Amino acid sequence: MKNTVHRLALCSLLVAVCFALSYVELMIPLFNFGLPGIKAGLANICVIYALFELGAKEAAGINFIRVVLNWLIFGSFTGMLYSVCGALLSMIAMILLKRAEVFSPIGVSAGGGACHNLGQLICAAALTDFRAAYSYLPLLLISGVLTGALNGFIFTLIRRAKGLI
Repeated sequence: MKNTVHRLALCSLLVAVCFALSYVELMIPLFNFGLPGIKAGLANICVIYALFELGAKEAAGINFIRVVLNWLIFGSFTGMLYSVCGALLSMIAMILLKRAEVFSPIGVSAGGGACHNLGQLICAAALTDFRAAYSYLPLLLISGVLTGALNGFIFTLIRRAKGLI
């Protein structure tokens, strides 16, 4: 019982930290890089943490709740569609990359960042002009890999500080 209660409390805490990090990202323009669709994705540090410390089911649940809360508080319906597409593709990619047991958390997060942006781009292509959306692909993939790797690195530092590795 204690283990179940502890896991639920940790998941709730991670959702709260995700929400706080999303708010910080919104309020501080430095984290938005001045380009549409490109953000640091700091909330994904919590998702990576959940994936490596709790499991895929918990990480996916935290990710889903994060997207819904951000939509309800900060976003629009279209923004939620972009977030859902990005989060879904990213989550699938990170679960598969972790299960391959070849990638470090940095590699898993970098792959997730690239796939998050790819998922959003697929959504944009479905909602807008197909060719125009894909002209943004190289920039989004590069930024996704870089911000994902940075978030994976931050998770690795947290993990080390906690004594998990």
